[in-house]
Order: sequence, then structure tokens, then C-alpha cells
Amino acid sequence: MGYTIGIVIVLVVVALVVPILLLARAIGNEAPKINDALTEAVHNTAPLGALRTTIEYAVTIIGGLQRGRARLGDDNA
Repeated sequence: MGYTIGIVIVLVVVALVVPILLLARAIGNEAPKINDALTEAVHNTAPLGALRTTIEYAVTIIGGLQRGRARLGDDNA
């Protein structure tokens, strides 16, 4: 009787662990693809770091244009 209970417990544990291991294997197989996609996303979005500089230059240029218009007497400055 004790061997039967032991075998049943081992079979239950195996039945629970095998799907977890299969899922872990599937995730492990997908990990390189996910990493490659993330690396590409980092590369594609790197130029956004320079956006702050572009905005600062645009603000400076707009300010200069507004001062120039004000000196010329433009009512929309």
C-alpha cells in the first residue's frame, strides 16, 4: 500500500512539473527574439535623445524671430 501511494505522489508531482518545464523551455526559446527586438527598439529610438537640443534651438530661433518682428513694428510679434 505504501509503495502505491508513493508512486501516485511521484506521478502527480511529475504531472505538475512537466508542463512548467515545457513552458519554461518555450519562454527560453523566445528570449533571443525578444532581446533582438528590444535591442532594435533601443537603436531606433536613440535619436529621440537629441530632441531636447532641437527644441532648445527652435525656442531660441522663435525668440529671435519675435524680437525681429517687434523691432520692425509687426503687430503679431
